[in-house]
Amino acid sequence: MQFNTLSPIYLQIAQYMHDLILNRVWKDGERIPSVRDMAMELEVNPNTVIRTYALLQEEGTLENQRGIGYFTAKDARSLVLKKRRERFLKKEVPALFLTMETLGLTMED
Repeated sequence: MQFNTLSPIYLQIAQYMHDLILNRVWKDGERIPSVRDMAMELEVNPNTVIRTYALLQEEGTLENQRGIGYFTAKDARSLVLKKRRERFLKKEVPALFLTMETLGLTMED
């Protein structure tokens, strides 16, 4: 995974994990890699992965089963899909229309 300097690494990892869920690489209710395994795979500090997992747990996408590991929530895909749709409608669509206006483009173009 290539990281950029535009946002914190843990947020970029969260987006990557959202992509895995949306693309059904990780299915609802499925066990995911441990913190250590994910840190090794992404070549980041385990504390960064812990921060990512905590964020995803807080939003309801991941569940921690003590002594067993982390799992995607039973409705993880629908949660991620809802979150992405909201972000698209609130941030990306308005930005698109602003760019169109700046460039003098119309819907017919």
